[in-house]
Amino acid sequence: MDIRLDGRAALVTGGSQGLGKGMAMRFADSGADVAILARGADALTAAKAEIEAAGGCRAVAISCDLRDAGALKDAFAEAEAALGGIDILVNNAGTSHAGPFETITDEDWAEDLDLKLMAAIRLCRLALPGMKQRRWGRIINVLNTGAKAPRAGGAPTAVSRAAGLALTKVLAGDGAPHNVLVNALMVGLIKSNQWERLHADKNPDQPIEDFLQGMSDDRNIPLGRIGETEEFANIACFLASDQAGYITGTSINVDGGASPVV
Repeated sequence: MDIRLDGRAALVTGGSQGLGKGMAMRFADSGADVAILARGADALTAAKAEIEAAGGCRAVAISCDLRDAGALKDAFAEAEAALGGIDILVNNAGTSHAGPFETITDEDWAEDLDLKLMAAIRLCRLALPGMKQRRWGRIINVLNTGAKAPRAGGAPTAVSRAAGLALTKVLAGDGAPHNVLVNALMVGLIKSNQWERLHADKNPDQPIEDFLQGMSDDRNIPLGRIGETEEFANIACFLASDQAGYITGTSINVDGGASPVV
């Protein structure tokens, strides 16, 4: 299947590295123009060059703290001005903040919810009117498998991600009459900068492939390996395309079979 996004404009949060950059590059390779939002200016500049090289499309890199509602509104307006209406919105920004429940402060909760939930809510509110008017839109919320099967010590991230799953279902019902499709991708153990940083902190002398394989073994992943960024990006690209025109309100585990919940 040749998945094409020609003529579409995508906005990806957390798009300067990891899964966000991987999705942005896959969209560009399929013909879409792409705007990426993140905080780090240097990483954004480097990612923009890679995205442009991947597809020869228009790429826009916008530095923005997604927790700041005013800055987020300005960043969305800048992306629209550069690319036209946003057809594809990927809410990907976030961290894996988790710890013993009694140690999580009000400030920790607020920061996590602002970044992972409220930023998505605000961007959807900005993007939906144009999508509905054009009668075509795709929203992909990148969550993690803990949203469906939270574990002890998984707060606050499992709670904010579970709220993102509910948001996905609500928006799918609201968007369906207007051909705006909303789905969630549930991240398992997939290669990203996050795990590279963990390797550097914990065991930099061990070959990184051995380190990642050990993580896979520890989590009892049925497929027996860690996932590749490209594999995740391919699924996102499919959901963003016309080929996925009858899929909305669902979530897809991208975890090698590790989640106990379908």
